[in-house]
Amino acid sequence: MKLKLIAWSLGITTVTAAGLVGLISLVNLPYPMIRRPVSKVAPLLLLPSYIEMDHHYREAIAHVEQADQLIHHVSSFDDIKLGEEKVKLAQKNLDKLPVWFIGYEPKRYCEMFSCSWQFTIDEFEAARKTIGRMEAIIFQQKNAFNTYQQAETNLQQAKQNYQQATQAKEKQTIITSWQQSLDELQQLPPQTFAASLVSSKLESYQRDFQAVTGSMTENQQTDTMITVAKNFSLSATNLCKNPPHSVDKWEECQQLWQKAISRLETISQEDLGYLETQALLAEYEMNSSIVKLRSKSEKESGEALEMAKNEIQNLQEQFANGVEENQRQLFISKMQGNIEQLKKVETGTTVYNEAQELLLLAKAKVKEATELIK
Repeated sequence: MKLKLIAWSLGITTVTAAGLVGLISLVNLPYPMIRRPVSKVAPLLLLPSYIEMDHHYREAIAHVEQADQLIHHVSSFDDIKLGEEKVKLAQKNLDKLPVWFIGYEPKRYCEMFSCSWQFTIDEFEAARKTIGRMEAIIFQQKNAFNTYQQAETNLQQAKQNYQQATQAKEKQTIITSWQQSLDELQQLPPQTFAASLVSSKLESYQRDFQAVTGSMTENQQTDTMITVAKNFSLSATNLCKNPPHSVDKWEECQQLWQKAISRLETISQEDLGYLETQALLAEYEMNSSIVKLRSKSEKESGEALEMAKNEIQNLQEQFANGVEENQRQLFISKMQGNIEQLKKVETGTTVYNEAQELLLLAKAKVKEATELIK
């Protein structure tokens, strides 16, 4: 009988305890129609939900303050990430606070446990707005940091690629990419942590870029001079092909070669295309010398032919009535002088063929006069 009585008492106690727990859970549900009547007659039954709300409120405030310190006093990107975590926790805490309870302050609970919160609509909205602002700041910080990392990676890659590039067009493409990376670093929002990281490096980055672009400009000028020189050389080659040419034409060719040489002489030893320039310069100077010799040869050959023709004309006038016996030796001597003069006319000149014809005639006259003497 005693055992049955004990068992029955325990059962009653268990059922009662279970019922009480169920009742407390029921009255702590987030329904004003249940909670408000209870808060008037038995506010202690609402203690669990009050404690939970107080906890989330305190946590939300603490997390917001921690996030604010981390986000506005950044010393590393880890601070931003930790601040983001704190904001997320604060948001979760605010989500746990029942909006329906705004305006129904737990006065009895706060009288007994000294609440540090008001839980008014203004306070709730202020907390929401603070979190919203910090989320925006974090978003900007993360975007700026990602841009900073990508731009710096691209910049370093551009520097490396430029050193390995050999073609001017390829270098120009790399410089464009390099400039874009610099622009992205300069355009980072000044209030972000990424911008503070860049500020100490930007001057060095710009100095490196200006050194390269300055060198690139000089190289482009060198390439331009080489191209212009090659154009003059091509013109000279085309003009001078298929000799012989007149003295005037050789002199024109000489001027073209000299223009090509003068362009190459503007390129200094410090310029990138110096070695190529020296090879071209040697070639052009040799061609210029050849043209100068051809011009000189053409001029001297023309003068020699003209002198010989004048002498022959004089002989014809002198011996217009024929060569007397006592004049044959004089005639041979003068004609021999004309032959020597005609021999000065060099091959490859415009007057060479005419000189050869006169030379044959002169030799024939000498031979004829010599045979008469015998």
